[in-house]
Amino acid sequence: MEKEQNQNPDENTLSEKENIKTGNDKQSEESNEQNIKNEDLKEKTPEEKNLELEDKLARTFAEMENQRRRFEREKEEAFEYGGFLFAKEALSLIDNLERSKQTLENDETLKDSESLKKTLEHFDIIYKDLITIFAKNNIKPIESLNKKLDPNYHQAMMEIEDNNKEPGTIVQEIQKGFTIKDRLLRPSLVGVSKKTEEKHIKNKENEENLENK
Repeated sequence: MEKEQNQNPDENTLSEKENIKTGNDKQSEESNEQNIKNEDLKEKTPEEKNLELEDKLARTFAEMENQRRRFEREKEEAFEYGGFLFAKEALSLIDNLERSKQTLENDETLKDSESLKKTLEHFDIIYKDLITIFAKNNIKPIESLNKKLDPNYHQAMMEIEDNNKEPGTIVQEIQKGFTIKDRLLRPSLVGVSKKTEEKHIKNKENEENLENK
């Protein structure tokens, strides 16, 4: 009995301390919450209100200006390049015209005939008219023949041996390329020159060997 009585005061003391601590913590939290509410309820000075309003206005104007610039840029691109896909498709007219011309020129039954000459003349007129119409709309052919290969505008499809040209010089145009303003509409498909030094050296060696025999 005495032991139980001795233990009870200690337990009561601990319990009281915990209750006091818990009460203090609650009071501290309530005090912090009250301080926050007081700060929120605290009325801002006119200067602070003006600064806050100026900041909001500045942000709003900046956002409006960004939207305006983006709209202007999109409008310009739509105006300048809106016909990009149409122009690209229209190039098939020139391709078909050139293929038809080559087919007629290679037809032995029409060779040197008067009807062929007149037909080819009409083809040339139509071709020039198309190029003129394209040029008025800033669609221009890419110059290729005898130019150095430029990967930005040309696509090499084959190499052609030619010792009279510097390697990489365009000596054949397979399909004409075009630009629209400062953009590539399609690259030119070309054949470029390459040296024939290896064959030349081998032939020379063979000739020397024959002479020595």
